[in-house]
Order: sequence, then C-alpha cells, then structure tokens
Amino acid sequence: MPRPDRPDRLDRLDRPDRPSLKVCHVVYAFYESDTRVRMYTEALADRGDHVDVVALSKEGQSPYEVIKGVHVHRIQHRVVNESSKGTYLYRLLKFFVKSTAFLARKTHNGSGPYDLIHVHSVPDFEVFAALIPKLFGAKVILDIHDIVPEFYAGKFNVGRESAVFKALALAEKASAKFSDHVIIANHLWETTLTSRSVCKRKCTTFLNYPAPIFFEAKRKTGNDGRFIMLYPGTLNRHQGVDLAVRAFARIKEEVPEAELHIYGDGPEKENLRELITRLRLDERVRLGDFMPVEQIVPIMADADLGIVPKRADSFGNEAFSTKIFEFMALGVPVVASNTKIDRHYFDDTMVKFFESGDERSLAAAMLELIKDQQRRAIQAKNATAFIQANSWAQKKDEYLQLADKLTGTR
Repeated sequence: MPRPDRPDRLDRLDRPDRPSLKVCHVVYAFYESDTRVRMYTEALADRGDHVDVVALSKEGQSPYEVIKGVHVHRIQHRVVNESSKGTYLYRLLKFFVKSTAFLARKTHNGSGPYDLIHVHSVPDFEVFAALIPKLFGAKVILDIHDIVPEFYAGKFNVGRESAVFKALALAEKASAKFSDHVIIANHLWETTLTSRSVCKRKCTTFLNYPAPIFFEAKRKTGNDGRFIMLYPGTLNRHQGVDLAVRAFARIKEEVPEAELHIYGDGPEKENLRELITRLRLDERVRLGDFMPVEQIVPIMADADLGIVPKRADSFGNEAFSTKIFEFMALGVPVVASNTKIDRHYFDDTMVKFFESGDERSLAAAMLELIKDQQRRAIQAKNATAFIQANSWAQKKDEYLQLADKLTGTR
C-alpha cells in the first residue's frame, strides 16, 4: 500500500523485504539550496523511508514544509552575515541547543524513535545533538562537508598552532568517535581525517555530486547577444568573488557584450557591492540575491561561462567546488583557480585554470574563453563525459546500503 505520508508517490509500493526507516538529517544550512543533503534525503524518501530534516530558515519561510516527500523542520532563522567569531559561535550553539531539543522530543513522541540520525558538519560538535536518539538505539552518521579546523582558520585567519585550531581538531576527533560512521566530502580530506581523527574502515567518501533531477544539460534560451559569466554561491572571502570583479574590470572594454552576474549571500556581499560601484561596473556586473536550487539552475544553464575563483588558502586549496561539477552537468564551460583539490579531480581538457589569487591570470582566462567558442565547446564535451562517469546515480545505492547496514535492515 502507498505510505499515508507520501500521497504524492502513489506509484511506489513499500518493499515487503525491507522495513522502512525513520531517519533525520540535521544541517546548519538552508535545506532547499543544499543539493548534497537533498540527494540523501530524497533517495531515502523515494524508496519509502520517513525522512525529517532539521534546518535553518530565511525570511518568509514557514517553519514546516514537505518537499518531495521530505519533512523539513526549520527551527532557526539565519542571515548569513557573521563577521565576528562571537556571532558565528553563538548562532551555532543556539542551533545545537534547539536541534538537541527537537531530536529528544521526536524520540519520545508516539511515532517511535529514529533508526538513523545523519548530521552534517559544519560544526562537527552538532553530532552530539543526537545523544538522546543514540541512547535509544539510533545509529549516527557524521557527514563532514568542510573540515572545521581548516574552515575556521581560513574564515577568521587563525594559525594551525593556535589553541583554537587544536581545540577544534580535538572536537573533530571526539565527534568522529561518537559517530557510528563518518562520511567525508573529498579524498584529500579523507587523508587528513584518517591521519588525525578517525580510522579508515569507519569512513566513506562522497563528493558533492550534482543532483541529476536538477543538473542536466539544457538548451540555452539565449541572452540577447550578451555573453554572461556567472558565479552562484556563498560570498565569503575564500571564494574569491572579488577577484572575478577586478578581473572583469580589466577586460570590459575588449568585450563590450560581456557581463558578470553574481548570485548569493554572505559576509562579503556589501564589500562586493562597494567594489562594483568603485570600479564603475554597475551597468555590467549584476549582484543578485541567493536563490533556491530550483530557481538558480535555469540561470546557471543559460550562462555562457561559469566562474569559480576561490583562493588557494589553507581551506580553499582543499575544499572541493560543487559549482564546477554543477556547471559541468549543465554543459557550461568553467574557469576555475588551480587549487590542489580541483587539480586532483580535473584537468586542462575539462576546466580552464588560472593562477589562484591572480586577477590578471583570471582576466586572461576569461578573455581566452570568451573569444574561443570552439575551446568552450570542447571543454564542455569533455566535462560532460567526466560527469557521466562520476555522478550521484553511481553512488546513490552505496549510501542506501550504508544506511541499511548501519541500522541492520540490509
């Protein structure tokens, strides 16, 4: 019989050989725009599991919503504008307290305890919000999107020898030990994590694969003769969006048809707005707001060139760029900085690299691809082949099998 809480999926029958799971994903992020989290949750919901998500809310969003069969509980409002350590930590701790209370309350309600709690870092210590469910038998996954010590060091310019960095490394180790399994977002970080915090047999690596339901090559609708370069994402310093603005200022006279569009929110947004005005780029550089994935994908697909300009600092050098994957899946050629992580996965036939932190090098890369349509086409073709061999469709069953193995339902 169809599940009563999934009236939208009448075509799917519960499998008699596998009891359905009750799962909760906890993420200090906006669920609707986090494709990594959505791939997990929708894979579980599609096969008949009950899935809750504990997440953040933005202005105008309801505290509860069902999205594609996933029950989204938005327990805390957030504006992405943290410029001080105190503000950032306070908001994390507030979410930790609220999510702990939510999970404890849900564990004792009439629908029964959770089978699996999947907690997404940042922060690592959020995994301890699952203490009560774990005491009642739930298995716990810690999913490390960003390694926290390096993330914090990059965000607030803290050295590796500082007491804060060492404390965060200890918290990382304790969080991994508390968890029944650890998922890591790229293979370089797997090496780092297994060297200091967790044994290899307890780890699985899943990249930030583009969600197939959203990211697939589409026919462009056209930009009225304009050449659109695009950056969509969080606006932190390590993302290097200011470099893209400065690079564009260097080439704007040579390519009057070109525009740079930026969509996102973050602590650097006002600085970017001031930079655009100071360089007299208001007519050629668009600074738009953050958009949910359903809204940003058509904009990305219509772009002529994706720009991923992150700095190769201690964090950015090893933080895998989801945006490169997403642009590739949409058939959009990419200019990206030559960070260690992106060089690890991609080569010059798939991505046009520039020297990280060098606006002149970025400007030259932009100009080269704007003027060379054939190069763009070849790059997009090679990237599409890479995506077909490295997609969520290839990894989804591995995650579902992990969930079943941990909970004893396989």
